[in-house]
Amino acid sequence: MKVGFVGLGQMGSAIAANLVKAGHEVTVYNRSAGKADPLVKLGARKAAQLADACRGEAVITMLADDNAVSDTVWGDGKLLATLPQRAIHVSMSTISVALSKRLTEAHADAGQRYIAAPVFGRPEAAAAAKLFIVPAGDPAAVAACQPLFDAAGQKTVPMGTDPSVANLIKLSGNFLIAAMIESLGEAIALVGKAGVDRKAYVELLTATMFPAPPYRIYGELIAAGKFEPAGFAAPLGHKDVRLTMAAAETLRVPMPIVSLLHDRFLRLLAQGGEKLDWSAIGGLATEDAGSILGA
Repeated sequence: MKVGFVGLGQMGSAIAANLVKAGHEVTVYNRSAGKADPLVKLGARKAAQLADACRGEAVITMLADDNAVSDTVWGDGKLLATLPQRAIHVSMSTISVALSKRLTEAHADAGQRYIAAPVFGRPEAAAAAKLFIVPAGDPAAVAACQPLFDAAGQKTVPMGTDPSVANLIKLSGNFLIAAMIESLGEAIALVGKAGVDRKAYVELLTATMFPAPPYRIYGELIAAGKFEPAGFAAPLGHKDVRLTMAAAETLRVPMPIVSLLHDRFLRLLAQGGEKLDWSAIGGLATEDAGSILGA
């Protein structure tokens, strides 16, 4: 499949690499052009400008936030102006429900197709093509992109015809992970201050009642107090919590825990945690307890 890929952060670079390895004709673009070089060595084409990545059957965007996506889509020489009619914009970014609705309307007006396909998984899962992909949109467009999803992930779970639903599901999932990180951090702080070996405690939990990968991955990070390098940076976690709050307000759904998480991220960022993994909010309870992280 002839596809463009825009946004070569940790996740985007890993996904684009797997598309190249699967035999797709991939043209990559990133504002920091140097990030494209490793992919060119694999066989990708490097776009000199954004428009050059938007001339195929589909273009995938994997960008940090609403502003980055909007700056990529709207304007002269940008995605909306250069993508061919009937071509597909696949947004894998974690963005707001409101922006996803706006993108759906804009692409329809331009005669293009748009699907949201956010993913669950950290960079190591993306590198191993083990992501879980949640697409929503026109079923024919989703089906056309299935070879791309097969190359990037271990499972694809379509969630209907409204792209914004996929974005809401992604935000709800990240909310649940953040809530787990906070509660796990509090439990580790509790037993740690009583003298229990924190790493052994996490091993016990993940071998018995909580065998899900997030408990193991984040439990190990919290127990060790190891929050660098960031697999998913704290500002992005804060952004997702804010977007969840916005969706909850629009739908008039009280979510007290998301408000607590918002404050925890604010505290972490206020204390200089911008470069830390988002699991660092799980270390705040240890600090509150007067203990030493990683002890």
